[in-house]
Amino acid sequence: MKIFNRFSALFFAVAFASLLGCAATSTNEGTKAYISDSAVTTKVKTAMLRESSLKSTEIGVETYKGTVQLSGFVGSNAEIHKAGDVARGVEGVMSVKNDLRLK
Repeated sequence: MKIFNRFSALFFAVAFASLLGCAATSTNEGTKAYISDSAVTTKVKTAMLRESSLKSTEIGVETYKGTVQLSGFVGSNAEIHKAGDVARGVEGVMSVKNDLRLK
């Protein structure tokens, strides 16, 4: 009986520890937030591909907790502003940090 109790305690301790590994912390987002941010990134990239006035292959898009960061190099100030506007128009985007630079 003691072996069974020890085995049960060990099993529950491992199960609990594995659940904590998926929890969000102040510096690490949880699994659900990561998937949501990935979906937002994909939507922003798709919207940029549809915009003919942008060279979206030169624009990097990253999302963390709903904040989209745009990076890379574009040919004009108009493209910088257009990329920001396109990103802001995507569902799920909370804010946009536009770090695009002119070539």
